[in-house]
Amino acid sequence: MDINEIKSLIEDQGKAFEAFKTTLDTELKGKLAKDDPIVTDKLARIEKSLDKAVESKAALEAAIAAEKKEREDLELKFNRMGISKGGDAGKRELEIKTHNLVLEAHNAEKKERFEPLDEKGYDDYKAAHSRYLRKGDRLLSQDEMKTLSVGSDPDGGYFVTPDTTGRMVKKIYETSPIRQIASVQVISTDALEGIEDLGEAGAGYAGEQAVSGDTTTPQVGKWRIPVYWIDTEPKTTQQLLDDASVDIEGWLSGKVADKFGRFENAEFVTGASKIRGFASYDTAADSGSGVDWGKIGYVKSGASADFVAAASFPADKIFDLIGLVKEAYLPASRFVTRRSVITKMRKLKDTTGAFLWQPSLVLGNPESFAGYPITRAEDVPALAANSLSLWFGDFGAAYQIVDRQGIRVLRDNLTSKPYVKFYTTKRTGGGVVNFEAIKTMLFNS
Repeated sequence: MDINEIKSLIEDQGKAFEAFKTTLDTELKGKLAKDDPIVTDKLARIEKSLDKAVESKAALEAAIAAEKKEREDLELKFNRMGISKGGDAGKRELEIKTHNLVLEAHNAEKKERFEPLDEKGYDDYKAAHSRYLRKGDRLLSQDEMKTLSVGSDPDGGYFVTPDTTGRMVKKIYETSPIRQIASVQVISTDALEGIEDLGEAGAGYAGEQAVSGDTTTPQVGKWRIPVYWIDTEPKTTQQLLDDASVDIEGWLSGKVADKFGRFENAEFVTGASKIRGFASYDTAADSGSGVDWGKIGYVKSGASADFVAAASFPADKIFDLIGLVKEAYLPASRFVTRRSVITKMRKLKDTTGAFLWQPSLVLGNPESFAGYPITRAEDVPALAANSLSLWFGDFGAAYQIVDRQGIRVLRDNLTSKPYVKFYTTKRTGGGVVNFEAIKTMLFNS
């Protein structure tokens, strides 16, 4: 990841946010009530640009790490083949050396002789081949036709193939990074147990010759989170594993790991049958004094499937939500919600007219609202009547994830010949252990 690309990304985010504020403060003033389609469309385009910048920044660390690994893998290949160059020059030298090794093996086996390619010959052929594919042989010059003769299969073209090292385009699946904000513990048995210290001792006045008498003795309870099996069994043929030009086993492992991650993330949010997601517990209206242990307190948004109208200061409802969380939890508290809710939060202001949502212009720091970070979790329930689509609190204190083991793969090439099955398993669990550390908003009036 180039430093200029990182700088450009952050600058684009800042520009998009300034355009967003300007549109709301000037062009929308007096027009919002009329639903001006031009302004509405402009705002939608700005918000799309802003969303893209925020989400790209959130994935930047992962991209940097992936690029670093790719560079290390490429350097390893260079070292194995005696190549000293790096970057594009190293890739080209690797292609040429691989081609000439194949050509050398062919010459020895067939007792034929094809001259190896140097860097200039290889580059000339690739350029001519590209022009041939785009324009056809009628528009090639004599020199290009001569260069392309190496592309004739009988004359050695079998050994010079187009560059197929382009990146693999993958579909992005949105998820909820709950592991990043919850507590995670690895265990060596089938469940994790802990103590609930919910009671308190008594106290009373005493005198010189009198005591207060028997007072309350605190009691403790116990919580328990079991782990559950998650599994899958993709399969492929042994021939494909042997002959494919890419690492099929590695590709399958990556796809399974990604799917396991998204599956468990969804369960950590909404799971109810085995893994208990934080959005699956009973809730109760909270006036600020708390609710029964085992339930999660909520405050209403003031409108069905939305925040209360702008004239009624919708941000006040969010501050009511913040106010439900005890002060001891606030330093580590954050908002957890989906993009559609963030889009609405982005338009809210304080009494001075300043926007409460702020993008992060520092790598590694998330966007924030009223000074508290926001975690984007697309598994949070979508906005609807009576939905619980906005959460706030200390998720490290509230939610416990339990892992029995990491991903385990059993490679089976015997029970379904000629297929090779990859029986992949993982054991994990999760649940709320501290019900007063998080609160939620019920989107209703």
